[in-house]
Amino acid sequence: MIANVIGATGAVGRDLITQLAADESFTEVHLFVRREIPSPGEKFQIHVINFDKPEEWKHLVTGDVLFSCLGTSKKQAGSKQAQWHVDHDYQIAFAKAAKENGVPSFIIVSSIGAKKTSAAFYLKMKGQIDEEVTKMAFPRAFILRPPSLIRHPAKRFTETLSVKVLQFFNKLRMFRRFRPMPTMDVARAMIHFAKNQARRGTIIVNDQEILTAK
Repeated sequence: MIANVIGATGAVGRDLITQLAADESFTEVHLFVRREIPSPGEKFQIHVINFDKPEEWKHLVTGDVLFSCLGTSKKQAGSKQAQWHVDHDYQIAFAKAAKENGVPSFIIVSSIGAKKTSAAFYLKMKGQIDEEVTKMAFPRAFILRPPSLIRHPAKRFTETLSVKVLQFFNKLRMFRRFRPMPTMDVARAMIHFAKNQARRGTIIVNDQEILTAK
């Protein structure tokens, strides 16, 4: 299989790359990044691009699947508008390029609670992305909605704290639906669904199905 990846330098993206490197089903992997990164191996081709200029790179998005682990925080981006530009605009631009070029599968990481009518900016943004991906009508699209993610290492103190608080309540059998999930499990599920040729249409994948994907 030939895969394309955006968001390769993020927490889920790094785990995804590690697993793709070890998976012989994938013979060629194209990484689209903003700046040069070390090559993970011979099967990987790195494309340093300007995400704001799709006319320069959209012809490169071909093959069997597009994986999107792309995402940022408002703090990292600098504002809600900037976060929307990265999370929404870039992902939708890549999805459109993949659809136009006949890539049959699109796997994207969303969030539990994603809903375009949500009062919470982040969940509203994710819900809007999910809806637009659904309307593109890929032959196979899997929208993964994990809860809080356990990253190694966590970048922010508040992120570490929120995970530990949820884990504490989980031990008390509270908020089980929001049980933090390791990023490696999300990456493994993405690869599993990419190989799943039987399921068709756009499928929302909840936390439990992510954990049980083998």
